[in-house]
Amino acid sequence: MDLELNRLIGHFAHTSFRVRGVYHYAIDPGTAGWQKSAPFPGFIFPLGGQAEFRFDGTPYLAGVGSVIHGGADMDLDKRVVGSTKWEYISVLYDVPGPEPEDIRLTDVHFELTVGQSPHLTELLWRLWKTFNQPGALPAFQTETLFRRTLEEIFVRARGQTNGGARALFEQVSSYIHEHYTDALTVRGLAAQSGVNENRLFYVFSRFAGMGPGEYLTAYRLNRAKELLITGDAPIGAVAKSTGYPDALYFSRIFKKRFGAPPSTLREKFRNNP
Repeated sequence: MDLELNRLIGHFAHTSFRVRGVYHYAIDPGTAGWQKSAPFPGFIFPLGGQAEFRFDGTPYLAGVGSVIHGGADMDLDKRVVGSTKWEYISVLYDVPGPEPEDIRLTDVHFELTVGQSPHLTELLWRLWKTFNQPGALPAFQTETLFRRTLEEIFVRARGQTNGGARALFEQVSSYIHEHYTDALTVRGLAAQSGVNENRLFYVFSRFAGMGPGEYLTAYRLNRAKELLITGDAPIGAVAKSTGYPDALYFSRIFKKRFGAPPSTLREKFRNNP
């Protein structure tokens, strides 16, 4: 069943639920079987490997970067694919009160594409460990962690959609503007944003006309040019302050971009402001 993401998020925001189970599984390649799904709806969070799930005949290929939701008491076919173990955490929950007629979580199955998120993985392990501890405080913490997990997957899913492309670009570009002096990498920016590098490249190409790596370099060098023209700091200090600890490398890429080395550009501008 296809659900509009904003409607789904709004439904969870106004629905009461209780966590009924948090389970961790690691299943050997080639394993297959049929069963009825649990008497509660739930989420499947892949941690490694791949598996095919069929909820009432609808197929989903589950792997890292996706999240599958299954309804209650559905026909469920499962098959581990590939040559590695299929590992995942499942979270079952109950909706004790009445639900709106437009979405009944016990009756729906769907998939969300969330990308790879180390933060989501951390939340899931904490949720699993907390659920399996006795006492009132762990029970309270379980509900809180589940809501934080839902928030994470909804934010990540929105970032993967076309509608979230502009928001993703603005988020990452703003981060670059604030942290360009740090040792940033495209891989790190992608992981931090919960998307893969291809998605980030697509978004930057669409809104900036260049990839994220080129955008970072351009921003750093434009900032360096501004510092060279308006200040008296040594070239090595300018290089370091714009994210380039190697002054020789900085001078080389600066010349490639502006057609002159930093010292020449500074002198030329001051002679001809």
